[in-house]
Amino acid sequence: MDRQLEVFWNEILVGALTQTKGGTLSFAYDRDYIADNGAAISISMPISEQPFSSELTKAFFSGLLPDESPRKNLARFLGVSDKNSFALLEAIGGECAGALSLRPIDFQINELKGEPEILDNKRLKEILELLKRRPMLAGVDGVRLSLAGAQDKIAVGLIDNKIAIMKGNTPTTHILKPMIEGIKDSVQNELFCMRLAKSMDIKVPNASVIYVDDIPCYLVERYDRQTLNGKTIRVHQEDFCQAMGIPPELKYEREGGPSVERSIELLRQNSARPAADIIQFTDILIFNYLIGNADAHGKNYSLIYNSKKPQLAPAYDLLCTEIYPDLAKKMAMKIGGKYEPDMVHLRHWQKIVPDTIVAKRNLEKSLIDKANAIIPKAHEVAASLIAENSNSIVFEQIISVIEKRARHLKGTFGELMRGQ
Repeated sequence: MDRQLEVFWNEILVGALTQTKGGTLSFAYDRDYIADNGAAISISMPISEQPFSSELTKAFFSGLLPDESPRKNLARFLGVSDKNSFALLEAIGGECAGALSLRPIDFQINELKGEPEILDNKRLKEILELLKRRPMLAGVDGVRLSLAGAQDKIAVGLIDNKIAIMKGNTPTTHILKPMIEGIKDSVQNELFCMRLAKSMDIKVPNASVIYVDDIPCYLVERYDRQTLNGKTIRVHQEDFCQAMGIPPELKYEREGGPSVERSIELLRQNSARPAADIIQFTDILIFNYLIGNADAHGKNYSLIYNSKKPQLAPAYDLLCTEIYPDLAKKMAMKIGGKYEPDMVHLRHWQKIVPDTIVAKRNLEKSLIDKANAIIPKAHEVAASLIAENSNSIVFEQIISVIEKRARHLKGTFGELMRGQ
């Protein structure tokens, strides 16, 4: 017998996710939703009266789930296969990235009720320990949370500046990340990179560090949530893999994931403001290069839907991976055909823009300006974080990477750079 989950965009029924007895998935828009001129949930699945193939359906809906180790741990806890996206979403698909939620057909609306649980320090520490065994707090009464990504994390609320577990249908407002095991001071690393991005005029959500006893945790506002008349509402989003119909396990370009060129074309064809978004995407690309972030793959760029046509979402998951010897050194996306940062020269950067004098000059100016500005700004950010008692040895290590990358970038300009 086929099984179904109803898919809601906030409280509007969009369609149904179906799993056949053989495990094949399909998604179909609701007829009334189509008649009401509803928006598509993904660029890869435009409004249609026909159901979408298992390949496209699985690529999009799997993208709502955690990746890799957290997904396997979740499946193990639930007693299902980590390949069974339907079963996983049935368990935790109530609060996803964006505005979508998935509910069983026989789901009762009163099951969505539940008061937030405000966490004191002791309870928050218990939750963080529980998170290691139960990704997304699966099985906790009233909690159905799902977040993409390969890191343990939990979506929470902030009530009177206190962390709270949101239950029922109450939207979460923040994401809380504990330290990544085996990645020294990952919390301070990400906070530093996010603050530095903001100082470089890159749009990022507000972030901070909170301490549970002496354990630092990264707390960041959800950019896919808005406050309207004092009420938190969900805003739809999708990452670049979902928009291109690429399954999350293929998120890296060398595995078939999004490339810089395909990402720019995605924005050119679909953004509500393509020119501005392509500039912003290029700025993030340059920034990730300068901070040594080799993990900026297709699931770390997203589109947000403030209207029917999307725009580039703020930058997130910014981390200097270069300082960790055990992490990959090759970039997630090639720049001008090169994965190795040290092999990227001006001619490779120029390949990502149109072959015109104006486009190349604008790119050159952006590269020069950022290479010159980022080092003093990095020192300023480090000083401000130290003043906030968020000091870490990784700050000096990240700045060292930035200085090396900036020198390399300037060196690729030859006489042009020496004339600055």
